[in-house]
Amino acid sequence: MASSSCSCCRETSSIIRIFVIFLLVSSSVCPVFSSESHGLRATNQTLRPEKELKIIRQRLKEINKPAVKTIQSPDGDVIDCVLLHQQPAFDHPQLKGQQPSDPPERPRTIEAQGMMNIGGEEEVERVQVWRMSGETCPEGTIPMRRTREEDMLRASSVRRFGRKPRRRVRRDSTSYGHEHAVGYVNGGEYYGAKGSINVWAPHVTDQYEFSLSQLWLISGSFAHDLNTMEAGWQVSPELYGDNYPRFFTYWTNDAYETTGCYNLLCSGFVQTNNRIAIGTAISPISSYHGRQFDITLLVWKDPKHGNWWLEFGPGVLVGYWPSFLFTHLRDHATMVQFGGEVVNLRAGGFHTSTAMGSGHFSGEGFGKASYFRNLEVVDWDNNLIPLPNLRLLADHPNCYDIRGGINGDWGHYFYYGGPGRNVRCP
Repeated sequence: MASSSCSCCRETSSIIRIFVIFLLVSSSVCPVFSSESHGLRATNQTLRPEKELKIIRQRLKEINKPAVKTIQSPDGDVIDCVLLHQQPAFDHPQLKGQQPSDPPERPRTIEAQGMMNIGGEEEVERVQVWRMSGETCPEGTIPMRRTREEDMLRASSVRRFGRKPRRRVRRDSTSYGHEHAVGYVNGGEYYGAKGSINVWAPHVTDQYEFSLSQLWLISGSFAHDLNTMEAGWQVSPELYGDNYPRFFTYWTNDAYETTGCYNLLCSGFVQTNNRIAIGTAISPISSYHGRQFDITLLVWKDPKHGNWWLEFGPGVLVGYWPSFLFTHLRDHATMVQFGGEVVNLRAGGFHTSTAMGSGHFSGEGFGKASYFRNLEVVDWDNNLIPLPNLRLLADHPNCYDIRGGINGDWGHYFYYGGPGRNVRCP
């Protein structure tokens, strides 16, 4: 489908280098627990002190809200239908007693002929495993994946459950390192971003590793005041207890230190949709040399109220990040980034075999490699426009690489990913 006139780019500005270094230092994504991991480093996670168990039960009360209806998902998740105004976001002092914001004006765009799109809310709903039950949540409620005690017992830090951990790692880190293959733009003022990502279930080989594909909107000095909004799909067995790719969101306004969380695990993101559940498994997924399945995500700033809205598929609003959550992003983003990320623990002194994307290198192309396509940003006047000067970066190209191009159907696109450990990536 996409043209093969691709180029691999390793040139990058000092800003993107700083951001990648920052991710290495701050360990930007939670470590995960894989059921396939060796037991040598696993601990008996049920033998917790009573004090810690009390903390867990208190956190569960804060996260899980009273349900007006409960749905059992075929994959084992429990979905609680919670009154919209009782979701965790409305525990925030600035939202207590408030009503959700009105739907925003959508960015203006001209769809390219031949573009492949998911068609509306009904089809978007079908990509979520929990909807296979045939049940949905009533109007005036939102679906919330129930957090259970065993979810928190898997966590490496109970106190930071649902947040990305803080780790002190050397800048030349050879362990606990994060590796990326990303496309990005920076140096302008960005009021949103859009892209389509095909979905895979990459193999995660170690209990503290993960694989994800997402978009970032970023602003700040890449120190303690870094602001980000993030959305995409992730395989995170520690957080979810399985190896399914799941739709997720994240935010922080202080470089992942004390603010922000995944999904609805703290007061932050306001969900408005009663048919989309954040944190739930996506199905179907793409298959090697077979059918490809992708999701389209759009994040943009409401010109009227200043909140940042998330759309999952054409016209399907999920909810919004209130502007007051942020400092720098209260105005605009200064960088937009798309791509894949894994954590590499180098167990035994070797590079991880955790896959990024499909687990195949970008050169294999459509049907084999993972891709982002139809990449756009939102300008100051609420217009979706092609990416200006898209740059590509693979910080360990022998393990995970990237190559991109432009054509009529896919606009700006790139293929990315890889298997991790191989003869060129020992």
